[in-house]
Amino acid sequence: MPSTRQVVLASSSKYRRGLLERLGIPFESAHPHVAEAPLPGETPAATALRLAEAKARAVAGRFPGALIIGSDQVASSNGVRLDKPGNHENAVRQLSLVSGNTALFDTAVALLDAKSGHLATRAVPCRVSFHRLSSEQIERYLRIEQPYDCAGSAKVEGLGITLIARIDTVDPTSLIGLPLIALNELLRDAGLDLLG
Repeated sequence: MPSTRQVVLASSSKYRRGLLERLGIPFESAHPHVAEAPLPGETPAATALRLAEAKARAVAGRFPGALIIGSDQVASSNGVRLDKPGNHENAVRQLSLVSGNTALFDTAVALLDAKSGHLATRAVPCRVSFHRLSSEQIERYLRIEQPYDCAGSAKVEGLGITLIARIDTVDPTSLIGLPLIALNELLRDAGLDLLG
């Protein structure tokens, strides 16, 4: 093991936990209890960065010696934010909006060294182009996968990949919610070499 530093993921997301598990380091998860509403006039990328930092800071008091990972994603298309739909009706509305269009998924990651107070952040944009979707295709997809807890209403790691024509990003894991390439760089800069 390259380090004995405690690592904490400031998230209760099963998707982020699954991504972080890929790195093979032991970690704990802690719910950050952060309000995720955007501030007036705030861009999606700025919202994602602010919330990633806020989530990391929100759990720092519980883990004073840890490296704390916060992450947030804000999706948008044509100026409309695509939050987690929560239900079928909202998911239909979102997929109808992105049909034949492009959505931008701004994902940010923050690494807070709770011991020193040092914070580092990265923002990773991901542009997703969707096929033109018929209402029947949208209904069929939603009935099968029910992605009501996913921003943009499509699970790229599942059947949602069939809705997508193209993905442009430097880090494919950013689309799922935790950019592992950027996170690895932050961990390495903090002295945690995952292959050391």
